[in-house]
Amino acid sequence: MGRSLRIALLSYRSKPHSGGQGVYVRALSRELTELGHRVEVLSGQPYPELDDGVALTRVPSLDLYREPDPFRTPRPAEFRDAIDVLEWAAMCTAGFPEPLTFSLRAARDLLPRAAQFDVVHDNQSLGYGLLRLQRAGVPVVATVHHPVAIDRRLDLAAAPTLRRRLTLHRWYGFTAMQGRVLRRLDAATTVSESSRTDIETEMGLPAAGIEVIPVGIDPDVFTPSGGPRDPDSIVVTTSADVPLKGLVHLLEALAKLRTERPVRLTVVGTARPGGPAEAALDRLALRDAVVFTGPVPEAELVGLLQRAAVVAIPSLYEGFSLPAIEAMACATPLVTTDAGALPEVVGNEAGLRVKAGDVEQLTAALQRVLDSPALGEQLGRAGRRRVLDSYTWRATARRTAAWYAEVMERKGRGC
Repeated sequence: MGRSLRIALLSYRSKPHSGGQGVYVRALSRELTELGHRVEVLSGQPYPELDDGVALTRVPSLDLYREPDPFRTPRPAEFRDAIDVLEWAAMCTAGFPEPLTFSLRAARDLLPRAAQFDVVHDNQSLGYGLLRLQRAGVPVVATVHHPVAIDRRLDLAAAPTLRRRLTLHRWYGFTAMQGRVLRRLDAATTVSESSRTDIETEMGLPAAGIEVIPVGIDPDVFTPSGGPRDPDSIVVTTSADVPLKGLVHLLEALAKLRTERPVRLTVVGTARPGGPAEAALDRLALRDAVVFTGPVPEAELVGLLQRAAVVAIPSLYEGFSLPAIEAMACATPLVTTDAGALPEVVGNEAGLRVKAGDVEQLTAALQRVLDSPALGEQLGRAGRRRVLDSYTWRATARRTAAWYAEVMERKGRGC
């Protein structure tokens, strides 16, 4: 390893136990620190849970989308400066301001301390404030897990009314900024070959200039239990109740399976009030067969995966899929779609693959795994082997540190 690096790792929101951003920030910062680097995480709300030795600098926003009162009206005393006013005004016009306003606040914090860092690593905020840091001479790089323009396209396709489509166009307005910023940064990385291709298509950054560094898990935490599995338990992890995650298709498959066996679904996530999942539960009479856990601690998630007969990933798109490798590490068989990076991540031996959006194929694949514990064990063993070979956080951190060094060398700030 080269010399110890001083790294500022930025994340505009970092849910500790659900969604990829909080998991990525915690794991990468921990592993970089254990490799001997100094990492300071700057995050907006919700703040991450970090391991010992990693500094956290809170970058508070107005937290306009917090649970249980999203789209809240702040009290006048909560406004501190012009960035707060900008954030509130953008929300009032149906925009999503957090990527921009977080980047402006982070730049304000870091600019007086720019000489204290060798590299600034942004975790997909891609706001204009990053360009201020770059102009100060600090190498600024970014991770793009996948282009948000794909979320926008799927949401628009599912929007039931013209009014909803117009609102979504406004909400996703920040994606134009993200493309402009990404094309001007010193370097970018993503988590899969599939995402690299999509970033070129959707954001205009040539694929040749994007480093692919897969994310991972801790194989000593996500591990098989050796105990019995619940033969009627399906688990799905979804960071958001949005069309992209394909949850309604899984609920429809569950309803078909329930005509033949008392199968149950545990959703590691939350149903959006009035959203498509809630409507599907009533339409399909599944209230007694589905449990939404909300965010859960890591140990509880591991337990759910260890006991499940099968983990389903019904997504219409995935830039990588941490839930897939978490399940694989626990030797839990998978049924996934063929969307995005899922075939690349899961391979041909750790799970059964179906066409995205095809409920009949999804039902049949789940039935096949539930009916054959031997097949499930075979898929699970292959998944565990694949994770140990390719997807650990230590490997991610080593490759990321080497990438930092290459970027710094190009900028004349070599190790």
